[in-house]
Amino acid sequence: MPLQGCGPVPGRTVPHGFGLRRFNAAAAADVEAALLDCFGSRHWAQRLAAHRPYPDLDALLAAAEEAGYDLSLTDRAEALAAEVSPALPPDAAPSAHLALAAAHAAYESRFGHVFVICLDGVRPAEHPDHVLAGIRARLGHDPDQERVVTADEMRRIARGRIIGLVSSQ
Repeated sequence: MPLQGCGPVPGRTVPHGFGLRRFNAAAAADVEAALLDCFGSRHWAQRLAAHRPYPDLDALLAAAEEAGYDLSLTDRAEALAAEVSPALPPDAAPSAHLALAAAHAAYESRFGHVFVICLDGVRPAEHPDHVLAGIRARLGHDPDQERVVTADEMRRIARGRIIGLVSSQ
């Protein structure tokens, strides 16, 4: 099941094991490209790349968090457009695929973007139920409330992806 967690965006390859030293020393364009696979906002990626070197992972994560809070609505929309909704494995029951597709469609119709949820810490077997429960609960949000929740989920997703990106080789 593709998930929105510490892994790469489905269809893209995040170079795990980049290492913090290599991250700090690499060309800005290479770092920005790797960061875009963590969070799809060019402004966010450029800001993090420009503030290198980071003394440790905690400093990088703090900078990523701060940059995530400072994004414009346009930057957030760009990041959301780069995400793919969590899906079921192909061999799941057809009724499960139908239920998830209907839930995603209802969410996208209501809020105008894909549903994102960080699945870090959730057992893979629980992903489908967690996603469906999340969509159902969040469909009751007003648009402003959902914007806040979505931004928080996106920051959590980016955090996990950054950890994977700069993990030791």
